[in-house]
Amino acid sequence: MAEPILKRERVRDYLLELIETHPPGAPIPAERTLCRQLSVSRPTLRSAVDELVNTGLLIRQHGRGTFVAPAKITQELVSGDRAMTVPQASGVWTSRVLEHARIPAGARVGRRLRVSPAAEIAYTARLRLVDGQPMAIEYLHVPVAVAPGLTPEDMESGNFYDRLAEHGVRVRDAVQSIEPTVTNDAESELLGVPVFAPALLFERLTNDVAGRPVEYVHSLYRGDRYRIVSRLSLAPTGAAAPGARAEHHPGIPPGDLSATGRVRSTTTGDVQ
Repeated sequence: MAEPILKRERVRDYLLELIETHPPGAPIPAERTLCRQLSVSRPTLRSAVDELVNTGLLIRQHGRGTFVAPAKITQELVSGDRAMTVPQASGVWTSRVLEHARIPAGARVGRRLRVSPAAEIAYTARLRLVDGQPMAIEYLHVPVAVAPGLTPEDMESGNFYDRLAEHGVRVRDAVQSIEPTVTNDAESELLGVPVFAPALLFERLTNDVAGRPVEYVHSLYRGDRYRIVSRLSLAPTGAAAPGARAEHHPGIPPGDLSATGRVRSTTTGDVQ
């Protein structure tokens, strides 16, 4: 499985770069053109396109082609009190490295990490297990300049941020997004779930104490075993500052919080 993982990731990253740099409704190149540019087979390309169609990032129109989908509504979950200090989900968590390589960052990952597309990054695909059962697949990207001695063993032992600290990197905060998706053939095989099983897609960008991006990761968690739990404090917190925007928390429609003021929340993962 290890060799196809990186190829699929490169195709996916290329398509995501097209999506992020083109407006909604823009067409993507024809299959034959993309296969030639990326040096991949049509089944490999179609699998990546199918995944992005299923997650709503691309739209197929019969007889016309494939187009960039309208942008998704983004909702930020914020808990400013305890950055990077949330309780760990239940169970015994372990990791198994599927692939570890040094590769050029590329345009999309380089933009997130604020490095040149040609800058070398440590790319790692790893399987996360809970009590020995597959729970998630993680794809991590760390600039080699940040932690030049990072090894596959670092990715399998203990807390990853503890490993970064051993390389002199102290993390401070991160921005993470969560959205629903489904698994493709390869992901389903690794996670032990049916094809197109529901899943949660996480994307996270982590900064160190100097504000430098040190990690970009996207992860796929099993939707049948993992859920997100938010604890909300709805107590009144005083009048909002002049010009402050209205609060909106996922699951609570805008306007329903007018009597409570700001919502304070902590968000944790829960293994079922």
